[in-house]
Amino acid sequence: MNTRLRGYYRINQVLEIIPIGKSSWWAGIAKGRYPKGVKLSPRTTAWRVEDIEALLDKLSNGEGGL
Repeated sequence: MNTRLRGYYRINQVLEIIPIGKSSWWAGIAKGRYPKGVKLSPRTTAWRVEDIEALLDKLSNGEGGL
């Protein structure tokens, strides 16, 4: 049985988990450091929970920096 969460995080939820500023988050996406979001509507972007978990795993293994 897969116990991983599924769903989406909004930007404020992501930034609670990964403590950086909003502009730094968007810059990291542009540089390919952070995962791209999914457009839920023209003004709403969210990130897959599994993509954020993978990023956290990568960061905890020292494979990337904030």
